[in-house]
Amino acid sequence: MELVRGLQLIKEPVPLRSSSVSVLIRGFVADVGCELLYRNEEPGPVEAVFKFPVDAEAAVYAFQARLRGACIQAQLHEKKQAQELYGDALAGGQSSFLLQQEGPGGDVFSCSLGNLPPGEEATLTLRYVCELPLEPDGAARYVLPTVLRPRYMPHGWDGEDVTQGVPRVPQGELPYTLSLSAMLQSPHGIDRVLSNCPLTPLSYTTGNRTTAQVSLAQAPPWDRDVELLVYYTEPHKPSAVLEAGLPGAEPGSLMGDPAVMVTLLPSVPEAVPAQSRVGEFILLLDRSGSMTCPMDGRDLSRQRIDSAKETLVLLLKSLPLGCYFNIYGFGSEFESFYPQSVEYTQQTMAESLQCIQLLQANLGGTEILEPLRAIYRSPCRDGHPRQLFVFTDGEVENTQDIIAEVQRHRGTHRCFSFGIGDGASTALIKGIARAAGGSAEFITGQARMQPKALQSLKRALQPAVTGISLSWDLPPGMQAELLRRGPDVIFSGHRCLIYAQLHGQPQPHDTPMGGVTLQYRIQDQTYKETLQFPLQPQDGDRLPIHRLAAKSLLLELEGAVSAGSEGDRRRALEASLSSGVVCSLTAYVGVDTERGQPVQGPLVRQDIPLADYHLHGFHEDWVPIEQISIDRVCERPSSIDEPNQRSVFGRLSRDLVEEHTLHCYKCPQLPKSSTSHLLPRKCLSWLRGLPKLNWGSPQCKGRQSCNQGVPPETAPQKGLSPKRAPEEYPLLRLVYLQNADGSWDLDPQLAAVLGVSEADARGRIPSEDVTPSVWATVLAVVWLHGRAVGQRAEWELLEAKAVGWVRDRAGARLSECLEAANALLGCSVGPAVFRL
Repeated sequence: MELVRGLQLIKEPVPLRSSSVSVLIRGFVADVGCELLYRNEEPGPVEAVFKFPVDAEAAVYAFQARLRGACIQAQLHEKKQAQELYGDALAGGQSSFLLQQEGPGGDVFSCSLGNLPPGEEATLTLRYVCELPLEPDGAARYVLPTVLRPRYMPHGWDGEDVTQGVPRVPQGELPYTLSLSAMLQSPHGIDRVLSNCPLTPLSYTTGNRTTAQVSLAQAPPWDRDVELLVYYTEPHKPSAVLEAGLPGAEPGSLMGDPAVMVTLLPSVPEAVPAQSRVGEFILLLDRSGSMTCPMDGRDLSRQRIDSAKETLVLLLKSLPLGCYFNIYGFGSEFESFYPQSVEYTQQTMAESLQCIQLLQANLGGTEILEPLRAIYRSPCRDGHPRQLFVFTDGEVENTQDIIAEVQRHRGTHRCFSFGIGDGASTALIKGIARAAGGSAEFITGQARMQPKALQSLKRALQPAVTGISLSWDLPPGMQAELLRRGPDVIFSGHRCLIYAQLHGQPQPHDTPMGGVTLQYRIQDQTYKETLQFPLQPQDGDRLPIHRLAAKSLLLELEGAVSAGSEGDRRRALEASLSSGVVCSLTAYVGVDTERGQPVQGPLVRQDIPLADYHLHGFHEDWVPIEQISIDRVCERPSSIDEPNQRSVFGRLSRDLVEEHTLHCYKCPQLPKSSTSHLLPRKCLSWLRGLPKLNWGSPQCKGRQSCNQGVPPETAPQKGLSPKRAPEEYPLLRLVYLQNADGSWDLDPQLAAVLGVSEADARGRIPSEDVTPSVWATVLAVVWLHGRAVGQRAEWELLEAKAVGWVRDRAGARLSECLEAANALLGCSVGPAVFRL
C-alpha cells in the first residue's frame, strides 16, 4: 500500500522531450496543433504513455506520427477495436500509436507510443479545434490546459480513476519543455494580446493589422494553464462563416454538405435589481480542503476560499429585496444556511453575512452530487424562478452523473458554474451550465472571481426570454438543418452560436445570399435579430466549422448514451467516425507497417510525469498532509436519509496534525516550524506506525476513497470569531455596511471607509429634511463612482439598488445632496448617475 503520493524520482530517461503548440485563432475559433517529440535513450524498446488535459468541448480531429522520416496518419476506429489493433501491433513488434479519451468526461486524453526502438525519435501530432469564450471585457480567451490534478472519487463511485498512476515530479524538474506560437486573424483588426505568461512583442504581418503573430517568450511554469486574451478592434459584430464540405464525402452526410456557424449578439435589456423582486437564488460553494490553495501560485496569501467568500458577500448584497435565497457548502458532507430558501430581508441578509465570515474550507472531499439532490428535492417557489450558482475547484470522477442530475431538472432552474483555479474540470463546469441553460466561467491566476460572478447574476436577473425560434431565408432548393439544439436561453451580452448544415444547391439564376432570423419575446415585446450571409463556402482542409458542429452534436448524444440510449449510442458512433472527431466511443490508432523487421527486445512502459500540483513554494523535504492517501477509508452513515454525515477525512487530518505536532516536539532534530500542515519526509516511518491509519478494524467498513487522498481539514474550526473585511480592500468594507434595501447608515464605520470623520459627514448634510440614511447613501454612491470606478463590474448591481432607494426618498433634494457629496469627498460625479 502506498501511503504517500509525494514526489517521485525519475531514474530512467523520459522519452518525451518537448511539446510544441501552434495555434491559429480566427475570430472566436482556435485551430490547434500539438507536436510531441519523443526520443528513446534506453537499451531496449519503450512504450511511452502520456495523460494530459484537454478542454471538454474541444473537437480532437486528427492524429499522426513521423517515424524514420515517414508520416503515418492514424485512423479513427471504435475504441475497443482501436485498442486491439494497438495491442496486436505491439505484440507483433510493430511501432504503433494510440490516442483516446480517458473516461466519459472528455477533458482527459492519453497518448501512447509503443515499440519505439532504442536510439530512434518519433514525433506525434494531434489537432483539435475549439470555440473561444467571450470575456466580460470583450476579449477572446484561449487556454492551453497544462494542469491535470488528481480526480476525487466520491462515495459509492465504482468507475475508473482516469488520473491514477500518473507520476509527479517537482515543477522545475520536468524532463520536457513546452513552447507555444499563435497566428491571429480577424477582418475586424487585432488590437492587443495579453497572457498570464511572458510573450514576445505582437508582430503584425499586414498593414491593416488583420493578422499578427505572437509566441511565449520563455518556457511557462507548470503550475498554471497557459492563457491568451485576444482583443479585437471591433469584436462585437454578428457574423456567419459558411464552410464547404469534405471533398469526396457523400452528399447529405455530416461532412458532405456545407456547414455554417452563425454568431448573433441579441439585444436583451439588463435587469435593474430595484425593479426586480422575483427569483430564488441558491449559491453552492465548494468547501473542500483544496479551497485553501492559493488562487495564484505567484501570490500564496490569497486563498480560493477567501476569494469565494468575498464573492458571496457581493452576490448577497446585490440580490433584490423580496427574492428568496439559500447558501450551501459541500465537501465530504454538505451544509446549508437554512433548511429551505428564505426571503431576502435585512435580517436574513445580516444572518447570512455573519455565516459567510465563518466559512472555512473544512468539509473534506468533493461530493457535489448529494447537495445537488438535496437542492432539487426542495420545492420551487411559484413566481420565483430558481437560479443555481456553483463554485468549485474540484475534479471528480462522477462528472457524468452530476451533469445527468442537473439535466433531469433543467426545466426547473438555470445553472451558472464557476471553475476556480488552474486545472478545474472543463467537463464538469461547462457540462452543468450547458445542461441547465446557464453559463460557465473560469477564474485562474490573478483574475478576480467577483466580476464574473456578478456578470452571471445580471444574466440571472434579466427578464425571462420566451418564444425563442429560428427561421431561415434560403433560395429554392436549399434547406437548413440544425446540427444541435437551437438556442433555448438568451442572455444580455452573450454570444448565441448556431451550427447548421445547408443541403441542396441554389438555382443558377438565384442571388447567392442566405439569411437567418432569431426571434424571441421579453415580457410583451418581440425582438428579432437577422443576419444575411453569402452562400459561397470557404474551402479548406481542416474544416473547423464541421468539426465544431460534430463535437456539439456529440456532446448532446453522449449525454443520452450515458443514460443508456442504444439509438443515440449508434448515432454518436456514426457521427464520430464520419467526422473524425474523437468521443468516448472511439480512438485514433496508427501502425508502422513499413518497418522490415519487428522491433526486438522486451517492451518497457514509461508513464510520462506531470508537474506536482501541490508543492509550489514548499521545500522538497516536506510533504503536505494533503498528499497522504489511505487506500481504504470507511464511513457508515447513520441512516440512508442522512447522506451528508461527517466524513472521517476531517477527523483523520486533525489527528495527523495533532500527532505530528507532538512527534516533532519529541524529536529535537526536527525544526519547530509553523507549517503544521507539512510533514517532513523523515517522518514517514513514524506515519506508517500510527495506529490511526489502520483502517481494517470492523467499525471502519465502507467506502473506497480516492487513491490520491483528500485534502485535510486543517483550517480553523467553526465557532471561531468572524474575520473582519480586509483593511486593504475598502470596497469590500463599504459593501459590508450596505443594508438589504440598498441604503447605508451614517455611522463611524461608513465615515472611516469614506475617509472623513462622522462629525464632518453629519455637519455637511445639505438640509434638515434630508435624512442621515439618504445622505449616507448618496455619499456611498458618489464614493463608488469616484474611488472604485475600476471595479464597477463588482458593485454596479448593488449600486443600482442604492440609486433606486435614494431616488424614492430624496425627492427634490437629490441634486443638492449630490453637489454636497462631491464637495465633501473631492469627486466630480455627474447627475446621470442618479438619473437626474
